Amino acid sequence: MKFIDLGGLQALLAALQQRGYETIGPVRREGAIVYDRIDTVADLPAGWTDRQAPGRYRLERRTDDALFGYAVGPQSWKRYLFPPRQTLFSVQRTDDGGLVFDPQPIDVPKRAFIGVRACELAALGVQDRVFAGGEHVDAAYAARREAVLLVAVNCAVAADTCFCAAMDTGPAVRGGHDLVLTERIDAAGHRFLVEAGSDVGAQLLASLPGTPARAGERAAARAQTERTAAMQTRGIDATAVPALLMGNLEHPRWDAVAERCLSCANCTLACPTCFCSTDQEVTDLAGAAHRERSWDSCFNVEFSHLGHGSVRGSVKSRYRQWLTHKLATWHDQFGQSGCVGCGRCITWCPVGIDITEEVAAIAADDRRAAP
Repeated sequence: MKFIDLGGLQALLAALQQRGYETIGPVRREGAIVYDRIDTVADLPAGWTDRQAPGRYRLERRTDDALFGYAVGPQSWKRYLFPPRQTLFSVQRTDDGGLVFDPQPIDVPKRAFIGVRACELAALGVQDRVFAGGEHVDAAYAARREAVLLVAVNCAVAADTCFCAAMDTGPAVRGGHDLVLTERIDAAGHRFLVEAGSDVGAQLLASLPGTPARAGERAAARAQTERTAAMQTRGIDATAVPALLMGNLEHPRWDAVAERCLSCANCTLACPTCFCSTDQEVTDLAGAAHRERSWDSCFNVEFSHLGHGSVRGSVKSRYRQWLTHKLATWHDQFGQSGCVGCGRCITWCPVGIDITEEVAAIAADDRRAAP
């Protein structure tokens, strides 16, 4: 554990690049903070923060030059491990009328994710469980995941839509990382407390210029993260919600939310854990065909289409499927919640539907109905 300055952070990026990693981190683009390639510290969104509310997101200038002084943006890290579109294999017709099948080579770049939040580490853990934790492993996902190095950041701010503290996934980083940074701007200057979370991280940390962190400085860094947790006003009782939702499948609140929901799938696209996909055949005039996998959503009516039609033809049934799966039946499948409390589904819903509000409304009626 040591403190590094901005020069030390640049040394970290250089060390990763020298080891063959493509460094991916937050950048400011088109009015949002998104993830893309970064080469130097100057690429990071210095002095910017985000203001979020149901159906609303905007960037504002900070009074300092913090590099990680925001919550989370519209993108999640899953797009690098579970790409929005990928070719699975190709089929070519031969001159004699036969077919040749060519599996698509797996592209496995070495990448270092810079600025991963605690809720996002939890989301990566969920995706690991889905794609690599069972009997049938997604080979492409597993290979990409193995090649990733994670530089996490303890949150110093919470958006109005964050509720990771209630889901026990943040805002303090507790595991699953190689390095974790705590950004500090105080009388001592602009510094980062760096802690190792793996052997690879410890080797990187040892190579960086810096000064040892004293006990009081470590305590101040912890207090900063505790203040971030105290900023959060939204929450869900993660232990009680599975039984609550499954016991209220015909609650009138489902009809009420369906009147507002556009079934646009924004929430599932922004969600860092949603994993629905579809396969389709793409052909060309040369006689070749490609099978492609792309992101899909349970909010799309065609997603549940069977021989006799869609299983979930109404918006009400699709919203109920999404919320009960995310918060309840995900436990049956994977032994944990599918929600990490990042709040993206609230912020990026065009009509501002708030899942914490929906759960609270059902819970309030459930308590009133109790004997």
